[in-house]
Amino acid sequence: MFPWNIFPFNKDTKESIQKMKPAEIDKYVQDLMGKIMPGNMKGMMNPQDMFGGFPSSVSQQATAGGLNSTAFETHDFVFVRIPLKDDEWAKQIRIYHTSNQLIVEHIPKQEDKHTITLPAIVKKKGATANIKDGMLEVKIPKNVDMQFSEIDVTEIM
Repeated sequence: MFPWNIFPFNKDTKESIQKMKPAEIDKYVQDLMGKIMPGNMKGMMNPQDMFGGFPSSVSQQATAGGLNSTAFETHDFVFVRIPLKDDEWAKQIRIYHTSNQLIVEHIPKQEDKHTITLPAIVKKKGATANIKDGMLEVKIPKNVDMQFSEIDVTEIM
């Protein structure tokens, strides 16, 4: 059985928290966290400050020479969507991919070549491309690489 009587909240605390406004609750939590956290970690209390330097891997949008593409990943696939402004593009487009890039050739002009960096490593086989309502959607299965190689660290003096 958990000793609830040593828990820092009681009936008075519950009533005072219910009567607080959202701004007061935020100030109370910030003050509480300020007392708990050491001084050098106070900048980490705001998630936007903490994760500000990391790029978002959810969605990536690129515009290059008239090609407006969107790349995103799900649990099992990487999707790239490219709006096709002209019906002729569907006939002349050529699509290739490596493990981390999608290469789109011949649109909008015959000599054009666009490289789109994929948000995850993908498999060699199993990619599909469909055009519907002027939108090209490329679907590529993700490659789950669980092989780890240990790297020895040596100290140089």
